Amino acid sequence: MQSFFVTGTDTGAGKTFASTTLLHALRGRGHRAIGMKPVASGCERTADGWRNGDALALLAASEPRPAYADLNPYALPEPLAPEIAAREAGVTLALAPIVDAYGRLRSQADVVVVEGVGGWAAPLSASLDQLDLVRALRLPVVLVVGMRLGCLNHARLTERAIRADGAELIGWIANEVDPDMARRDENFELLKARIEAPCWGRLAHRTPVDPAAMADRMVLPG
Repeated sequence: MQSFFVTGTDTGAGKTFASTTLLHALRGRGHRAIGMKPVASGCERTADGWRNGDALALLAASEPRPAYADLNPYALPEPLAPEIAAREAGVTLALAPIVDAYGRLRSQADVVVVEGVGGWAAPLSASLDQLDLVRALRLPVVLVVGMRLGCLNHARLTERAIRADGAELIGWIANEVDPDMARRDENFELLKARIEAPCWGRLAHRTPVDPAAMADRMVLPG
């Protein structure tokens, strides 16, 4: 099982839920699996420094549990687009610290699940796109589709963008973010027929969210 990068059709598609569920599924198959959130905006100040909720969820689902600074090299206080949040914090985002942190995580784990920000085309900075990170880490991509009205368009456009950028799409996950979505099953089947990558799972809407309980819904390769 190789490490991979998790992106979404848009903000709110459920990348963290899917990523933590994947971590539980990988651990259930006997893998040492660690999550990573290279850039996270929207953090709270704690006694240990700035902490992001999504990154903490990935940390809790990881085994072994790495140093927070390696899992989340850039913890930006303001809940804004990373480029703006970094500017507000007086931080310049660069690939080198992320690549170094990833190397330390990779030395501890069989699989590293790297979660991106927003959708695929959301920039990290004025000079960095998420594609640059994917290339630097040499990772294939898994797409999380937020199942809601409009998801067919968002999923197909994102798939085309990933492939046009020269990245490898190895799978996708349907995440039912809208419990009231009409014709949910039909939309799911339409996506399966059109996305040219295997579906790794379909995550039902549940309250409260429980990634560990959803782990058996993942159909992983290998």
